[in-house]
Amino acid sequence: MDSNPALCTAIANHITTTPQQRITFAQFMDMVLYHPEYGYYSSDAVKIGFQGGDFFTSPSLCADFGELLAEQFLQMWEILGKPAPFSLVEMGAGQGLLALHILKYHQRRYPDFFTALEYIIVEKSPTLRQEQQQRLQDFPVRWCNIEDIPPNAIAGCFFSNELVDAFPVHQFILETGELREIYVTTDQNEKEINAPCPSFVEVTGELSTPQLAEYLDLVQINFAQNAYPDGYRSEINLAALDWLSIVADRLQRGYVLTIDYGYPASRYYNPRRSQGTLQCYYHHRFHDNPYINIGSQDITAHVDFTALSRWGEKCNLKNVGFIQQGLFLMALGLGDRIAAVSEQQQSLSQLLKRRDALHQLIDPTGLGGFGVLIQSKGLDKTEVSQPLKGLTLPE
Repeated sequence: MDSNPALCTAIANHITTTPQQRITFAQFMDMVLYHPEYGYYSSDAVKIGFQGGDFFTSPSLCADFGELLAEQFLQMWEILGKPAPFSLVEMGAGQGLLALHILKYHQRRYPDFFTALEYIIVEKSPTLRQEQQQRLQDFPVRWCNIEDIPPNAIAGCFFSNELVDAFPVHQFILETGELREIYVTTDQNEKEINAPCPSFVEVTGELSTPQLAEYLDLVQINFAQNAYPDGYRSEINLAALDWLSIVADRLQRGYVLTIDYGYPASRYYNPRRSQGTLQCYYHHRFHDNPYINIGSQDITAHVDFTALSRWGEKCNLKNVGFIQQGLFLMALGLGDRIAAVSEQQQSLSQLLKRRDALHQLIDPTGLGGFGVLIQSKGLDKTEVSQPLKGLTLPE
């Protein structure tokens, strides 16, 4: 398989330095995706889009996704009393396409808002950051780490699209009714000790941190119930809670908008979803084996929106609403754009391509089924009472 030998060796060496010769799956996933030299997101391996990519996102389909988000950001600015600056903090900006679509739309349609806008990108991947800087060189965009933003510094909106699903997750399994964590170790049965790319196997053990049990209490999931079969396995995303804590701390006044694929906890931990949600993406094909194509494929897990919602409340974030992406975009005007396609002067092939792109954004079995969670902080009663367009469905 297409694994990076240097990354496999780095992971194996890290495992040998641990007292029990094993690491949590979260540590394994973190190294696979974010190792500073060889990780999927740190190297040239990451590829987004239709041509030669591993996966595609809403912004890579068309500009409409970003333009409709831009309409929502405009209303947020108006609700907050048109502060200057109004900070838009995009976390995990991919190729920079979403930022480009938002900024160009605001510059063209709402120059007053564009003047008040401060666009900040928080990007962990040096490769993607370089691509973003090249694509956005004509716009006043600032890049930083989220730790560099002072507490209570942001009036505006933190937002992300398909970010939380790439956070490293802990994996667990039920063994004779007991919750056990899944660890990763090297394969001791390898015939070639000095194989060019070490391979890895799973072992189970006690939970690595009490935070895992606390997480399940937070989302009110009890695996002691008889409904769960032996061998049931799934994931817990503690990194998502850490991330949300930092975001809430940096936000003084405004919103947090999170778009990703996932479920409420009751669906996420459904007894019938007995193998979890972990998926790997490699050249537009997906599978569930994270131990192949190491460093050359993306690894994701669905988002538990109940956890984000309830943890947000503990961080002084109020829940504004949760909705499917398709309904969110329709409420912001995507239906009008679909209706206008046939009136545009373009070839039949262009018309069909555009119509297909717009329909993919609302397809409930694909991108349209993504969740959109909006939370707020520091709003007064008048501001809270004003409904957001994206959450307001037509009668």
